[in-house]
Formats: sequence, structure tokens, C-alpha cells
Amino acid sequence: MKSILVAFSVLVLVISPAWAAPVKVASLSTILTDVAREVGGDKVTVTGLVKPGVDPHDFQPSPADLKKIAEADLVLASGLGMEGYLSKLETSSGGKAKWIEVGNRLKLPPLKLAHEEEGAGHDHHDGESEQDPHWFHSIANVSQAVTVVEKALSELSPADKAYFAKRAGDYQVRLEALAKWAKLQVASLPRDQRKLVTSHDAFQYLAHEFGFTIYSIAGISSQDQPSSKKIADLIKTVKAQKVKAIFFETTENPKVIAEITRETGAKVGGELCADGLGTGDSGTYEGMVRHNITTIVNALK
Repeated sequence: MKSILVAFSVLVLVISPAWAAPVKVASLSTILTDVAREVGGDKVTVTGLVKPGVDPHDFQPSPADLKKIAEADLVLASGLGMEGYLSKLETSSGGKAKWIEVGNRLKLPPLKLAHEEEGAGHDHHDGESEQDPHWFHSIANVSQAVTVVEKALSELSPADKAYFAKRAGDYQVRLEALAKWAKLQVASLPRDQRKLVTSHDAFQYLAHEFGFTIYSIAGISSQDQPSSKKIADLIKTVKAQKVKAIFFETTENPKVIAEITRETGAKVGGELCADGLGTGDSGTYEGMVRHNITTIVNALK
């Protein structure tokens, strides 16, 4: 009888990792929803609370969302101020989840925001300091984020550490290939044509990585409203810089873009994913990058 019990105990120890429930992840970022699924595979259950096309700056969690957060083992957020509601949400949600603001854990390059460029940008008071929370427009930054997510999942499920590491490594290889593809596409544009006018100041990391100059209509948040003076100044800048195209975003009203194109003769370059993933072909991070780069390059040629 004793030998049977010992054998049974050994069997349980051997197979128990396979019986372990998947790590429950709740994500407040469409980018991180995709990253968590790529890294976690079938060892995680990922719930994306912010859906594609929803403005994460202004997300309002529903009672069902709060329930998912309370049940989660891990909650992922972009951080760096993207989710202005985050502190209040964490306090009120309860549960046992580990919360990670991924952007806060990355080594990010220093940026010069569009409103710091002469003649461009939004109203900004002396002494204010902002950091662009759209870190995911740098493929290198997302590769760092993959490592952050991998480590978090490994801490929650140590038995699956090797599994997460393998999937993270494979994904980072794909991201390296994506970066090479993107740089090759952008290289077809002369440097004096690498000028982007966008709805709000969301593409500074893309500009840093690929050598663009950004002129934005509004500020860091899509909730910032441009003044009439700002729009007039930007129209002058577009004319002076001979900007070929102006881009709108999946979460934005393109009316202001239409006004600027009428006044300047610049064309509408197309729709970019600014605050997160889109739908269809842009519904994954790799797809979003390919969509944005292809749209930009085709419009500025």
C-alpha cells in the first residue's frame, strides 16, 4: 500500500505542470494583448480589455472588465501615462493580480516631441514635462517588452519558464526581420521627404527609429484639442516644408485633416494605427507595423 502511495505521489509531481491552469492575463493595451498571446501560447488565457480601434487614453472599463481584472493573475498596461485612469482602476479593482506598466520598465531613447519643434506642436506651458507613451512604434522597444512579459509569466508559472523563453525568442527573431523590412521600405524615401503630419503626437518613436520629422495637429493625448492658432501655424509649416501628405488615425475624426489639406494642397496620405492595433491585416503588431510603414512610404513617394 505504501509503495502505491509513493508511486502515486511521484506521478502527481511529474504530470502536475500539465494540469496547471493557464495564467490569466488581462491587458489594457492591444499591443500587449498580442505580445502576451505570442509569448504565452497555450499556457495563458489573455483577455484584451481595450479593443482595436478604441482610444486607450479614454477607455472606460465596464463591470465585466472589472470582473476580468479581479480574476486575473497579471494585468498589463502600456504605462508612461497612456492610461490616465490606471491608479484608480488598480485601487478599486481588488483581486490578486500583479500589475505591470510595461513602458515604465523599458530603456527608451530620449525624444524631442513635435511641440518642441519650432513652428510645430501644441500649446505647452513652461516647466511642463511629457514623455511619449507610444513606445510601441519602435520595434526595438517592443522587443524589450517581449522580455518583460516573458519574465512576468515565468514568475507566475515557473514550470513553463523554458516554454515562455522559447516563444519569446522566436517572436523576437520575427521582430528583427520586421525591423529590417521596415528600414528597407523607408530607405526608398529621400530624407527630405520623411516628413509626417499626423492627428496627434504619437509617432515620435517611429520618427526616431526611421529618421522622420513629425508635425502633429494635437499633443501627446488624442484628447488634446488643437487651437485655431495651432492649426493656422501648422498650415504655414506644411506649405513651407512642402509636406506631401497628411495622415489621420483609426481613433480620430479626420475633419481637421480635411481642412489642412484644403488649405495646403497636400493629399490625405491614409489612415494610421496610432494608439494601438487596428482590425483585419493590422490586427497584430507585425501587421500594424507593415500597414503603417506601407501607408507612409506609398504616400510620401
